[in-house]
Amino acid sequence: MPIFTFREPGWSPSEELERLQRRMGRLFEETIAPGLGLWRAGVYPLVNISEDHDYLYVRAELPGINPQELEITVHEGNLILRGGRKIPSEEKDINYHRRERESGFFRRVVGLPTAVNPDKVEASYKDGILTVKLGKPEEIKPRVIKVQSA
Repeated sequence: MPIFTFREPGWSPSEELERLQRRMGRLFEETIAPGLGLWRAGVYPLVNISEDHDYLYVRAELPGINPQELEITVHEGNLILRGGRKIPSEEKDINYHRRERESGFFRRVVGLPTAVNPDKVEASYKDGILTVKLGKPEEIKPRVIKVQSA
């Protein structure tokens, strides 16, 4: 499987780099550090980005997060998600066979595929999914041009 796949239209170098980063993270975890339960640097939380005519939608998987402790910033074409997850400590004399749920702080910078209006940003959190709704500025929205007959 090639590392980079050029697709037209809509090929995104940032998506290809994120895909490469995920592959490298899996390779590291499977060969060098199996069973350590490391957070994959730069790819937590996992996100989906979609859009309609008026908005971009970024949905991030953030189970176990207190939404009041999330910091969401839009800056220079990026959405920045910051926060932390606290997992209550378990019994002290316990031996783990596998530990994949980690606690700690994260920061994820997501490049946005188009300009957004920072005054039209809303965020909601339900069932472990953060949804950020980002309004597109009027000047970049597609316009239908009516053809007038002479």
